Amino acid sequence: MTQKVRFYFDPACPFAWITSRWLLEAAAVRDIDIEWRVMSLYLLNKDRLDELPEEYRDMLPKTRPGVRLATAVAQKYDNAAVGRLYGAMGEYIHRQGEKDAETYIPAALRDAELPADLAQEAYVEDHDERLQESHDGAMRLVGNDVGTPVIAMVNTDGVERGFFGPVLSEVVRGERAGELWDGVSVAGTMPEFFELKRTRDVPPNVADS
Repeated sequence: MTQKVRFYFDPACPFAWITSRWLLEAAAVRDIDIEWRVMSLYLLNKDRLDELPEEYRDMLPKTRPGVRLATAVAQKYDNAAVGRLYGAMGEYIHRQGEKDAETYIPAALRDAELPADLAQEAYVEDHDERLQESHDGAMRLVGNDVGTPVIAMVNTDGVERGFFGPVLSEVVRGERAGELWDGVSVAGTMPEFFELKRTRDVPPNVADS
């Protein structure tokens, strides 16, 4: 039976990017239907800016164009278009190191085969309400003391059970991706299960994503 999964992402997050590429690998060897949803690092952290390192605090406003654009595409197009856009933005942001939205957004729209004039949507504040709704949907599942990505598994009655992560240092591929999914999906649907964690001692390897 197909497992419906909602993947909540911020295009700027390297860990969400790696997890998303793993989930696509898992979907190639397991029966998974991925629905792409947007969440926001800016919204997640805006009320605790004073607690953050200066470099991270300065980075957060720069994440807003990407999530606004993804929100606009989700409203105007279908799930496949959101997935293509996220994939294209991630290629520029993470694999090519392009952090300037005025550069990566037009390029990503072109690669995702979406109209170039959508670039202006990245700066339209009217999308913020819809973005907040999507972000809040993720937070209701996992609480506010986690980050991105959030994965929600949807049962046949439409009920979601979500979890933060998994956080990976690099993309797990092939059948190993499926095996990781098997374990994560079992743990993630158990109401008794809350946390399994160890200290991260390597940076995210986006070059191999």
